[in-house]
Amino acid sequence: MQSAVHAATSLLPHLRRGLGPESAPPAAPHLRVLTGASAVALADGEGLLAFDGEGSDHHRAGDALTPLVGEVRDDRVRVEPRLECAHAGCPLRSAIVAPLVVQDRRIGALVALYDRPGRLRLEETRVVGEAAALVAAMVELSEVEAQGERLARAELRALRAQISPHFIYNALAAVASFIHSRPEEARELLTEFAEFIRYAFARQRTYVTVADELRYVEKYLRLEQARFGERLRVRVQVDPEVLQAVLPVLSLQPLVENAVRHGVERDADGGLVTIEGIDLGVDVALRVSDDGGGIDPERASAALAGEGPGIGLGNVHGRLLSTFGPEYGLQVEPDDGRGTTVVMTLPKFRPGVRAG
Repeated sequence: MQSAVHAATSLLPHLRRGLGPESAPPAAPHLRVLTGASAVALADGEGLLAFDGEGSDHHRAGDALTPLVGEVRDDRVRVEPRLECAHAGCPLRSAIVAPLVVQDRRIGALVALYDRPGRLRLEETRVVGEAAALVAAMVELSEVEAQGERLARAELRALRAQISPHFIYNALAAVASFIHSRPEEARELLTEFAEFIRYAFARQRTYVTVADELRYVEKYLRLEQARFGERLRVRVQVDPEVLQAVLPVLSLQPLVENAVRHGVERDADGGLVTIEGIDLGVDVALRVSDDGGGIDPERASAALAGEGPGIGLGNVHGRLLSTFGPEYGLQVEPDDGRGTTVVMTLPKFRPGVRAG
């Protein structure tokens, strides 16, 4: 029992990448332990992806499945009581073939092979069928995760498209205003602008640390302070334990941009933007506040749902949910007409989510 449980849990790291020529070979030995067979083969629609156990000297990945056990014709488990291998001395005499079915489509087969001919025990057939169902469930999970990653990348592309026109125009206008009067400062601002754009549009980075995101939020704020001067005041207070938490790239910057646009840009006297990072034990909270006119609850809910005029809050909230699950994401806290606070809650650690 312990051996079977260990084999089943050992499959997950391999098959969560899907069923393919890289994931099948390390999964096959665990399936052989799980089924108790003399050998195990994993196949897709083209042929064998992996073979482990007796007969592996002549049955190999890349071989066709048909010469071994015939065609996989339907979605039922079947027994082959007598195998006829063309290789002299092959020890394999019988097999159980279990199709791998994911979302009503057959993606391959799990084949358990035995060194004795004739009828196989009913419990062996049941075990192989359940092992195939386990493999199919893990492959389906990998497809769901892949769809989530594709959605997150699409949402990130949409966010980049939204950021670029508004921010680029204002940043370049700020640089241009300093070219003649303060050329050194204009040169520094242009460097900050280039570094921020490189960060925002770097395709190879999906996740970053809070420390990285803050570093580029500071560059963004430097450019905005060039526009607003003393009208934009900033306060940053972050617990050191928060800095190594990982979040989707460009998650914090849109919250800060919203605070600047709604809490500072619309007020002739400007305003204060506060960024806080709070250690919550296993989680962290990032709070972005402004002291502007606030936002009513209905508009806040619409913004989180992506139904407002912009896509910033809804985009970030959706990416956090797809990355970390429903217990994380954004929450908007209106402050009775005296400003708005957006709270982002993240886990300090999540398996599979690593900074690029």
